[in-house]
Amino acid sequence: MSYPYGQPGYPGQYPPPGQYPPPGQPQPYPPGQWSAPPPSQGYNQPPPQGYYQPAPPPGPPGPPQGYNQYGRPPGPPGPPQGYNQYPQGQYPPAQPPYGQPYPPAPIGPPTPHSLGYGPLPQIQWDATPDARILRGAMKGFGTDEKALIRVLSSKDPIQIEAIKAAYFRDFSRTLEKDIISETRGWFETGLVAVVRGPLLHDVHLLHSAMDGPGTKEKILNDVLLSRSNADMNAIKSMYQQTFRRSLESDVKGDLSMKTERHFMIVLGANRAEDSAPVIPQAIDQDVMELYRATEGKVGTDEMMVCSILSTRNDNQIRAINHAYEQKFRRRLEDVIRKEFSGHMEEALLYQLRNAIDKYMHAAALLEDAMAGLGTKDHLLISRVVRYHWDKQMMANVKGAYQQRYRRSLAGRIKGETSGDYERLMLGCLGEPV
Repeated sequence: MSYPYGQPGYPGQYPPPGQYPPPGQPQPYPPGQWSAPPPSQGYNQPPPQGYYQPAPPPGPPGPPQGYNQYGRPPGPPGPPQGYNQYPQGQYPPAQPPYGQPYPPAPIGPPTPHSLGYGPLPQIQWDATPDARILRGAMKGFGTDEKALIRVLSSKDPIQIEAIKAAYFRDFSRTLEKDIISETRGWFETGLVAVVRGPLLHDVHLLHSAMDGPGTKEKILNDVLLSRSNADMNAIKSMYQQTFRRSLESDVKGDLSMKTERHFMIVLGANRAEDSAPVIPQAIDQDVMELYRATEGKVGTDEMMVCSILSTRNDNQIRAINHAYEQKFRRRLEDVIRKEFSGHMEEALLYQLRNAIDKYMHAAALLEDAMAGLGTKDHLLISRVVRYHWDKQMMANVKGAYQQRYRRSLAGRIKGETSGDYERLMLGCLGEPV
């Protein structure tokens, strides 16, 4: 999949001037920083809750204060303009080739698990009423599908686990098995994805992507690329626990050659933590390594590119992307398109785009699941369910979709789905059902 980041919707080009937010709100950045438009354009102010909050516009890379959408403290700001610190012709030597120790990424405090990937906290919330509603919706003749949607589509991973425990405790039955016996089709697939929770759903997606002939590469990309080390290790551990074999061995069995080596780097979980600083010298060195591995030589050193994009955090990749274009007057995305093909090209573009603007990237992935002849329902369900676990993430993805495609995500999904399947997807979007 490809899409032109130069079109409206690229960070720094939206929202259109004057649309929002309401006047009079404080500015998050001091005037003149981060190449922000003047306040009179209505852009350099925090949007009200539910509006799209784009990644910082191109310019000096690094996260401005308050950029992190998950409530984590932002890392140190990116390097200032003019940060190429080495005299011409005196760049650091090339990194060792793939297979030799790669210099470690800058260290920072570990990135916490995403909700649902680590130990779940105890909450003061009684799941018994919801468990009883679910049992009543499936007990006896017929099924109350709307009750299933209302209860399950609005819950976070902690509440889902509490509901499953209460359901088993009160009725000595497994919620997932009852849903499978009472529902059918894509509606069943979506409900099972929600009930499994984010981590277990991921490992089942991986297993299904590699089971049988062929490999569903897009599923591997969605689940494995651009994940934190904590989440990656949780996925590997749960996969081993669920299927009694290692994720690495199954990925090796399904991929081949350099794409396999790329995903072994990803599965190594050696990514720079989100808190690792953007170091000017390191960015400059990575830019030159990428140039030497692609445009600066005959042939392509694929593994150098894979190593850099798989071991740097989003802030660092965003800085590398900006610095590469500033230095060589070519977009790094265009270089990847020219030098790579197939699954490796898709995987590298996935890592780059996610780092540049994860919300716009998510919006494009959702459109990809619906574009063309027929709907790729398995992709639509997995992506909608993945984003719905974080309400702020979903709100930003919906805003990004509106900005890019000039229509609502809910309206687009309505045109591609129907019945209880449609209502479940809309419920996961936070729409009334």
